Amino acid sequence: MSVFSNPRLARLTRVEATTPEHTVTPLELFFDLVFVFAITQVTALMAHELGWRGALRGLVVLALLWWAWCSYAWLGNQARADEGLVRTGMIIATTALLLVALAIPEAWNDHAEEHHLNAALLLAAALGVVRMGHLTIYWIAAGEDSGLRHQLLRTAVPVMAAIVLLVAGALIGGAWQTVLWLVALAVDYTGIYLAGSDWRLPAPGHFAERHGLIVLIALGESLVAIGVGINDLPLSVPLVGMALLGLAICVALWWSYFDVVATVAENVLHKATGNDRVRLARDSYTYLHFPMVAGIIYLALGLQKVAEYVADTEHHTLSDPLATTARWALFGGIAVYLLAHLGFRYRNLGTVNLGRAVAAGLLLVTGAVGFALPALAALGIAAAIVVVMIAYEVVRYADARAAIRHHQTPAEPT
Repeated sequence: MSVFSNPRLARLTRVEATTPEHTVTPLELFFDLVFVFAITQVTALMAHELGWRGALRGLVVLALLWWAWCSYAWLGNQARADEGLVRTGMIIATTALLLVALAIPEAWNDHAEEHHLNAALLLAAALGVVRMGHLTIYWIAAGEDSGLRHQLLRTAVPVMAAIVLLVAGALIGGAWQTVLWLVALAVDYTGIYLAGSDWRLPAPGHFAERHGLIVLIALGESLVAIGVGINDLPLSVPLVGMALLGLAICVALWWSYFDVVATVAENVLHKATGNDRVRLARDSYTYLHFPMVAGIIYLALGLQKVAEYVADTEHHTLSDPLATTARWALFGGIAVYLLAHLGFRYRNLGTVNLGRAVAAGLLLVTGAVGFALPALAALGIAAAIVVVMIAYEVVRYADARAAIRHHQTPAEPT
């Protein structure tokens, strides 16, 4: 399908529909690279202003980025992202997302000089390009599908309202910027949910793969955070131990998602049809994957701060406890990730994994009472909790895991 009759223009503006066997394209992976840079900037923003205000600001920006990324995950499931008009739109969105990422560190710069750009306004405007460009291309990709076009029109209302609030907040600045951006998020997230579920999801495998890759990218950011925390500080035995403990946590979180959970969820999505599939994708992936990714990004902040405490012997000793925000980022980040897994499983299977619920509870309790724990000890406890959790699952659900991984029907779900 193309909007032009000229053969050359038609090739550039055609929209190629996806098939059920469609997989992730290289252009989508390229788009994700810019998203990686953006979430790295979020971690840097929170690390620079370590405290509850910085943590809240980081969450706001991450939520804005997530909704932008999700928009193109849905679009790439409707039409190939690497062909014709959608490819052009993806490149424009990638460019705008890069500007968003560049603006993140100064998005709340209360001391900006007169000759500096208004970073908050640049972020809001570039994000507006990303979101409105998505709706425009999606409208064309919808073709003669009147139901999908009506869904896009309903969706445009909260999207445009959110953009107006973002711009207003950027112009006002200060505490009101945070308030208005939070309201924008509430309008966007709630409005799109209430706008209905008359979307299309022709390629469930592609959709599950896109979200699995973004979880993997977030885990990679956690590992990068260890290196950022070390920077050019000298290598030591405690630092090597810290890096190995951080890696153990990341491996456990990777295992908790990719060992069987991702496979089970994708199978459930494949079996669903019509609006049931759309609603399942919306709830399980668009909404419930956000706390997974957010939890990992807060973990990255915690790992970065532990690395600084362990490596910077000039300003810290091994007995120094983590600052409150860093401690909660470490324990709370992992707990939120696991709690999102509980919701993910319940939405897909209607059951609860008690082991992960217990692990999340232990992490939250430790975060609350562990204010005197040395940084390295806190990291060791967090690692022990998630490693024991995975070890328990490997033994307890050995038969079910084997059946799932060999594409059989398990007698008991993990």
